Formats: sequence, C-alpha cells, structure tokens
Amino acid sequence: MSKLDTLQAALEKVLAGQILELKREFDEITIRVSPVDYLAVAKTLRDHSELRFEQLIDLCGLDYSAYGDGGYEGPRYAVASHLLSVNKNWRLRLKVFCADDDFPCVAAVTPIWNSANWFEREAFDLYGIIFEGHEDLRRILTDYGFIGHPMRKDFPTQGHVEMRYDAEQKRVIYQPVTIELREITPRVIREDNYGGL
Repeated sequence: MSKLDTLQAALEKVLAGQILELKREFDEITIRVSPVDYLAVAKTLRDHSELRFEQLIDLCGLDYSAYGDGGYEGPRYAVASHLLSVNKNWRLRLKVFCADDDFPCVAAVTPIWNSANWFEREAFDLYGIIFEGHEDLRRILTDYGFIGHPMRKDFPTQGHVEMRYDAEQKRVIYQPVTIELREITPRVIREDNYGGL
C-alpha cells in the first residue's frame, strides 16, 4: 500500500460524509468540502492523530467564471489550501466553493493555522472573498482606496483609475485611466534565408 493510498484511506475514514469529492491527480490528493463543513474539516485535518496536517503552506482564491472557456456552470469562487503534515510526511489540497457568487464568503482558518492570515487577506483583496471570523480582513496588496478586485475575471485589464505624482500639487493624485486598449500581435518573420539558415 502506497503512502497516497494510506492517506486516502485515512481521509475517507476520518472525514466520512464530509468529503464531497476526492481527486487523485499527479500523485496528489485534493478533497472538496462544503462551506458549512469547511472549518470543522480544517480543524480535524490538523488535530486528528491519523492525519496531523500541522502546517498550512498556501491558501489562494480562485475565480471559475471563465473555466473551461466559459462552459463551467458551478459556483464561481473557491478557496484552495495546501496543507503539509511534517509528522506523516504527506500533503493535501483542501478546496471549498463559496455558496453565494454575489457575496463570496467562507470561514477563516486563521484560528487553526495562523499562517493563513496574510493569504486570506490577499484572497479578500484580489478576489473579494470574505473570510468570516478573520480578525483583520483588509487590503494587503492594493491601495486602500482601490475599487474592485483585480484578479476577478471580469475586472478590466487596464483598471478603472491610475495614480501619478503631481509636481505642482506635490502629492499623488488619482485620475480616470488614460490607457488606450490595443491588440498586440507579435510579428512573424517568414523569410526562407532569415539569419543565414
């Protein structure tokens, strides 16, 4: 029995009824749980003697609105966490979809793994996902006056406003975007003798 088989058996035994989907791809296991069970599952993954995922390595937001070239019809926003068990020497991806696309919200896992703090702030800032129970949920990468969430698929690539330093006013000012949209097409050289070949 391989290490991955052992982990899968432990997950299915300990989290019976709470796993909505279990995938094994590229020698990794991903489990998906409901937003209602997310916090309880995270606590069990950390504390149960057969699992012992002591460390949260990464947490990120996901926007599935353009997934599969727009053919995807499930919930739009998800949160994926990458966990590590130093004790058992195995890894796991924990995924949860937000129940409401208009107000994406899941429980904060910062009380379980304090390393989630800045990752949850980043997912809030870039995707607008609310982490219920997070003690300091505020922007971390964009400016405090920034409007919108730049990693959402429907956010314009040029943004809404731009900032620049005004020498006359001796301060930073915000103004509407002046960037013109244009398509950049790479030049293809089709000469037979190009470069002496």
